[in-house]
Amino acid sequence: MGKYFGTDGFRGEANVTLTADHAYKVGRFLGWYFGEQKRRAGDSEPPRVLIGKDTRRSSYMFEYTLIAGLTASGADAYMLHVTTTPSVAYVARTDSFDCGIMISASHNPYYDNGIKLINNHGEKMEEQTIDLIEDYIDGKLEVFGETWTELPYATQERIGRTVDYVAGRNRYIGYLISLGLFSFRKLRIGLDCANGASWNIAKAVFDALGAKTYVINAEPNGLNINENAGSTHMEGLQKFVVENGLDVGIAYDGDADRCLMVDEKGNLISGDHILYILGCNMKQRDQLDNNTVVTTVMSNFGLYKAFDEKGIDYVKTAVGDKYVYEYMASNGCRLGGEQSGHIIISKYATTGDGILTSLKVLEVMLAQKKKMSQLSEGLKIYPQVLKNVNVADKAAAQADPDVQAAVAKVAEALGSDGRILVRESGTEPIVRVMVEAGDTPEVLQRRVMEQAEWILLPKAIDDFANGRIKVVDNQVVYTD
Repeated sequence: MGKYFGTDGFRGEANVTLTADHAYKVGRFLGWYFGEQKRRAGDSEPPRVLIGKDTRRSSYMFEYTLIAGLTASGADAYMLHVTTTPSVAYVARTDSFDCGIMISASHNPYYDNGIKLINNHGEKMEEQTIDLIEDYIDGKLEVFGETWTELPYATQERIGRTVDYVAGRNRYIGYLISLGLFSFRKLRIGLDCANGASWNIAKAVFDALGAKTYVINAEPNGLNINENAGSTHMEGLQKFVVENGLDVGIAYDGDADRCLMVDEKGNLISGDHILYILGCNMKQRDQLDNNTVVTTVMSNFGLYKAFDEKGIDYVKTAVGDKYVYEYMASNGCRLGGEQSGHIIISKYATTGDGILTSLKVLEVMLAQKKKMSQLSEGLKIYPQVLKNVNVADKAAAQADPDVQAAVAKVAEALGSDGRILVRESGTEPIVRVMVEAGDTPEVLQRRVMEQAEWILLPKAIDDFANGRIKVVDNQVVYTD
């Protein structure tokens, strides 16, 4: 990860961490860089850059500033308007764009925003290009064998233009509809659009396939995206499904690159459930290439137990759908994803696609003539305790001998019936401690504390007593 761009783009609070000036510079660089590549290859055509956005108030500001930078550098900007991240990936790939940009902070609150970059293959932008963008933002760009203190502006007929490209979004909707192998005529489906990018797309797809749709959180106002809605707040959809006697509920996040589901009883269907349902179905149909499902280290221990019973192999990557896809692409795997609902089906998409994922799960339900609650009966989700610990130095905290000893003690106590995972956050000064075992969460937490507290607590007391830590405004602060 770089200084500005993380695993899922340049993300932060609008006009605080991620500013309009940042967006302008990203646009300036992309327009110039792809134009320069074309020029050096003898191609006089202007670069074509695709732009989509979610429903946040600041998305319009970033759209205009990105376009200003792109056109000032000589690129033509094609506007999809409010749309989903996977639609940008699809159109960038199928319509031969030089790159795509999605303006979204995914599941974050409205005051955050982000810039996600997609290459001409519909995949996350290459790290080499991201590094050059960061260098340009910091004023130290070296590329094409030269040092650039400023990028040249396009002039006269080479100044770029904007193009309304809503037709691309509509083609993406048509693509999703074309993937439907079954009529959904008998299904009663609840859709939670998170007041985000899916609000004018998801219903159109399911209606076209014949479903009876019941929609909540599809009235975006720029401020209510993900607010007690969508895949990060499932309680409302769970209640909605039960109260209305629906067959299934589907919740998307702000940019609809992931989804979670609810069965007819109101139970949560997580990303791990979805991987199990799709993985078992693909294996049964001899479509699970390499007999392998790609997961992340945060997938539930119970998923691996269930895959073992079904004879399905699995691998674990770092957290982030970027890493999941990279492994899939390099090793010829067809299915991968995250507990959070980022599911990638490589036959149909190069990125997580919440609407596509939900379509394919419903197809399994119809093909097997089962209720949603029956599809994952072979999967037992292990109780999980997750704690976020604020630290001054993430690497040092993990390397501390006392911490390592405590982790080893917990691992020994859990044995083969559970696991402990300690990992650094990719975006915050936090170490995440996750423990899973076949106990109730309350019993599990007590077991962990019994093993760890008499190692960790004395060290904390010693640090406090010797002035190495202090409490300021109810926050623990390390002084050395």
